[in-house]
Parts: sequence; structure tokens; C-alpha cells
Amino acid sequence: MFSQHPIPYSHIMLEKNKVFVAQGPIVQSMGFESVKDGVSRVNLLTGHKARITCMRLFPIGGTSLFRSSMQDEEHVLVTSSSDRTIRIWWKGRSHRCLKGHNGPVTTLVDTLLGNCESKVLASGGEDCTVRLWSVGGKHHPIVTFHGHAKPVSLLSAAKHKASLLVSMSTDSRLRVWDTTLASSSGSSSCVGTVGFPGTPAGMECHETLCYVAAGSSVAAIDIRTMQKVCTIAVHPPKIRSFKMLPSKWLMCTGGEEKALLWDMRKNQAKPNPNAVAELEHGSLVNMLHMDSYKVVTGGPLDYHPNIWETDTGLLANQLDCRFPGETQNYDGLSAMGVYGSCIVTSGCYEEQGVLCFRDFSNCSVSLSSPDEDRSLKFWEPRNSSDSEDVDSEFENLNGYLS
Repeated sequence: MFSQHPIPYSHIMLEKNKVFVAQGPIVQSMGFESVKDGVSRVNLLTGHKARITCMRLFPIGGTSLFRSSMQDEEHVLVTSSSDRTIRIWWKGRSHRCLKGHNGPVTTLVDTLLGNCESKVLASGGEDCTVRLWSVGGKHHPIVTFHGHAKPVSLLSAAKHKASLLVSMSTDSRLRVWDTTLASSSGSSSCVGTVGFPGTPAGMECHETLCYVAAGSSVAAIDIRTMQKVCTIAVHPPKIRSFKMLPSKWLMCTGGEEKALLWDMRKNQAKPNPNAVAELEHGSLVNMLHMDSYKVVTGGPLDYHPNIWETDTGLLANQLDCRFPGETQNYDGLSAMGVYGSCIVTSGCYEEQGVLCFRDFSNCSVSLSSPDEDRSLKFWEPRNSSDSEDVDSEFENLNGYLS
């Protein structure tokens, strides 16, 4: 799909048969049944007045939009923007606009806080505050947390206690807030703080630990004591992206020219040689996806996202996200989204944005080991000397949305 504006796509989220793509202040909602059938509907979600900075999909339960158990699998889209607002979208329109930040809203929490009956949304901004919002209540924040000296860049809900919120600012200062202690000023809600060297690249919570990627290392912090438990990864000169898979005790960091897989159970005192596997990418890796069977790496300096086996670190596929038939290089990826066997990537071609959608759910040709009995989920879409078969297979697997 070619956009009509030279503004790159900045965020991509997938939900079953829907794709949400942010471009400047606008979100494009695209519905599809299959790549072969193409896009069946495109909705423009307008309302923001400036660039969208973050997008999240949350279950509709606990929001004011929830009506019956038939909606259990539905999600609402939440976006933050440089226009200082947050919008909640459902069924193609904006249902609520949340106002209260004194500057651009930079990030949203990864999981709603609170119990099933009363969900709370958290946001961080360039005004150095963390604000809480009732998802089913007022349009203004219910409390504002002060304490950060720099803009808030990351937010995560603690996984062992639903009321705890973890925030990190651009100076790599981490704070933990107990939302049950929130007052109108929020001044007494901070229950712990700790600092890290370097620029923050990512943060995720699991059980009682918070894993923080900053500078060239990933450290595990016990949220209950605010003490450092261990260093999980050392990836010089600088970590650019970070994901973890607790179910397999694996973690992945993206760097200048490669990504590294790490065993979360091991204390890493030294750099690269202690990694489980090296995923050579060849250029900056600032985009990562990780699930139980694949790791997807991408970056702004090339148009080839790579797909690796999670367990082995072996290359399973390399995708070309240029427009079909294009041989010239163009600006690299600006955003990437993965949902199961589907992957959507975006980049820029001349002065237009390009979206490329691929669905590998019906593939039958293995790339890395065609003669072995393997259960790979991503395959090379051509393994035939018959050019007609190759073209047909390529059409069925790759969609350039229009």
C-alpha cells in the first residue's frame, strides 16, 4: 500500500484479521480475511492533532464499552499523541479523549492496572509525570505522580501485584508506584527508586522482577527490595532493542549489527561470548519480536527483516520488504508488527510509505531444512523450477496492501 503523504508509518499493531497502522496523527484500521482476498475495509481514525507516539490494544473488559460476555475477545485501541491527549478507539471511532498532560504523551502502560471491575490506564509524558486514568470514568486523570526529573519513556505493570506500576525516564531512573496509595498529588505513592547507567532501551516485568535494558546491559531488579539481582546480558556498545520470553528462560537484545539470545537463568559478567546464539543482522537492530518459535529482527537501515528459530537461533527466512519488482534500495523499516504467522512491515519508497503484509499460515515449503521433518512456522515462498508455480505461490504469501 502506498500512502499519499511522505510521513513514514511509525507504529503497527495486529489483532486477528485487523491491522492498525499509525502515520503521523492518523491511524489506519485495515480489515482482511486473507492475503489472497486483500483488504476488505479501511477506516481512517482521525482526531489527534499531532504525531501518535504509542499504541496499545487492551481487552474491552473493565472499560465503559463492555456490555456482555460476548465481547470477551474484543479489544479497544488506545493511542497517545504529541498533542497531549490519549484516545480510546472502538469499532472505528474515538469514544473518549483523555486530557491532562502538560506536554506530549510519550508512552502508555503495557497492561491495564487494577481488578476486573475497575481498570486503570497509566501514561507518561514529556512533562515528567505519570498519570492514571479511569478507563470507564472521567476524561481527566484521577491522579498524577511527580518525581521524575526527565521525560517518562517506559511504563510496565508489575506482574506479581496488580496495583504496582513501574516507570522509567530518559535518564534511566526507575520508580515503582503503588496505585492504591494514590492521593490527589501522588507524592506519597512512590515505594522505590533506582538508577541505571546509559540510555534506556526496554523494560519488562515478570513475577517479582523487573528486567531493564539500559546502556549496554540488561539487569534484573527485585521490585520488592529495589535491589539488583543479577546482570542477564552484556551487549556492547549499546543495546537498541529488548524482548524476553520467560516461558523458555530466553531473552533477546538488538545491537549495532546483530541480535543476541541470552539464557535468563545465567549471570552474565562478560559480553557477547556468553550469549546462547548470535543472530547476525548486518545493520542496526532496533525492532524485535519474540515468541515461542521465532525471533524477528529489523532496523531502519535496511529493508530485510530476518526471522530466526527461537530455540536454536538458526535463520529461518529473510524477507524483502520492497515493492514487488523494485531493485533499488530505499529507506529501511520504520515499523514492524507480528501476530502469529502474520507479519506487517513498513518503510519508505521515494516519498511514499509502503506497507507489506505476509501470511505464512498455509505454507508448506521449508527453507532451512526441506529434507527433514521439522515444524518451522516460517518458510521460503519459492522452491520450484516452474516459474508459474513460483509466481502463484508468491502472490498467495505476500500482500502489498492497497
